[in-house]
Amino acid sequence: MTTQDPIPARLAALKTMKTPELKRQWRELFDSEPPPFNRRYLESRLAYRIQELSLGGLKPETIRRLERLGEELDGGDRKKSRVRADAMPIAGTRLIREWQGVEHVVTVTADGFEWQGRPYGSLSAIARAITGTRWNGWVFFGLRNRRVSGGGRRPAEAPVERPQPRTPGAQAEGQT
Repeated sequence: MTTQDPIPARLAALKTMKTPELKRQWRELFDSEPPPFNRRYLESRLAYRIQELSLGGLKPETIRRLERLGEELDGGDRKKSRVRADAMPIAGTRLIREWQGVEHVVTVTADGFEWQGRPYGSLSAIARAITGTRWNGWVFFGLRNRRVSGGGRRPAEAPVERPQPRTPGAQAEGQT
C-alpha cells in the first residue's frame, strides 16, 4: 500500500494488515509512537488520519463546536477532558490478567467494567477483589506503567506480581 493508492484501497488494506504493520503505519502518519490500545482503535484512527491527510480535516468551526460540547459535558474541567479523550479503552475490550495461576477476564463496558458477571466502577476495585491488596487497577492490568503518574502515557510494561501484603508490624517498622 502506498500513499498514491486510492483512499478506499488504503482503508481496506488496514483490515488485512498485521498489528506491527498498523503500528508502523501509525508512526508514519502521526509521527509518534502508537498508543497501547487494541487493534480496532488503531484501525479506526488510522482510517480517519488517511482521510484527513487526503481530504482535509474538520473545519475550524466544527472543532470549536465539539470543544464547546465537551466543555458542557465536563464543566470545563481540564482533568475530566483529558480522561474523556483517551483514558478509557473502547467498550467491549477484554482485559486479561493472570494472577497466581488464575486467568481473570475483565470486560470494559460503557459505564465501567465487568468481572465475573458483576459490574465495577473501577479497575482498582477489581484488582483489590482479585489480590486482596490495594492496587492501581490501570497498572495491575498493564494499561499504565507504574512509573508514569497522572496524564503521562507510555506503553505499559507487563505487570509484575507483588509480594503478599506486609504484616501490620512490618509497616509500623517502616520496612518496604
